[in-house]
Amino acid sequence: MKLELNGKTALVTGASKGIGAAIARLFAAEGCHLHLAARNEEAMLALQAEIDQSCDVDVQVHALDLSSTEAMQALVERVGTIDILVNNAGDIPAGSLEFVDDAAWRLGFDLKVFGYISLARSYYPLLRERKGVIINVIGNSGENWDASYIAGSTGNAALMAFTKALGGASLNHGVRVVGVNPGPVATDRMLKIMRRKAADMLGDEARWEELFAKYPGGRPAESEEVADLVAFLASPRAGYITGTIVTIDGGIAARGSVI
Repeated sequence: MKLELNGKTALVTGASKGIGAAIARLFAAEGCHLHLAARNEEAMLALQAEIDQSCDVDVQVHALDLSSTEAMQALVERVGTIDILVNNAGDIPAGSLEFVDDAAWRLGFDLKVFGYISLARSYYPLLRERKGVIINVIGNSGENWDASYIAGSTGNAALMAFTKALGGASLNHGVRVVGVNPGPVATDRMLKIMRRKAADMLGDEARWEELFAKYPGGRPAESEEVADLVAFLASPRAGYITGTIVTIDGGIAARGSVI
């Protein structure tokens, strides 16, 4: 299937590794020009060089800590016009209510919850002119609440509501807003969360790999599987999909499991 992304321009946040890097690679392969934003400049420059070798697209790197409104505004000024916004940057800490303190809640929400909202607010008028798309990569804990990831569940639920509220009306303006809820994905970030879960559930964070046995198919998702879904939803092939959340977790949320 041709996704008709050739010649489009996308901004991908959290693009230095994991899901964000996988999305960047796939968008580039589909002929989409890229703006990559994250804190890790070295990793993004390596990704830029990799894409330059295999794809005839323009890739720009923006090394920023996106945990403030000022940083988001600076990013918008640097990037300029886009067709697709992929909100993916986030690092809400794992842990129970007793484990995660107020400062950690606020820091995690500043980057992910307010970060997604801020970029969406900034780009929405421009995307109306371009008939563009906003994809929010959220997380299945927003629909499958987890007391051992309570900050993440709360933040993700807020972003799900934001996505549905905005996306429910956005097609009136020619814009689509869609959420993607990955479950556990084989990334460095998942490792941090799994160590915390293993400590809570098994009493030893070093036993985190034992939790894989509880996953559908005995494995987490791959970043590329999430990227495939994001690319389709960002494409004109998904032109009537808006105001909804697509879950990609192997059925974890459907069976009511936090693993």
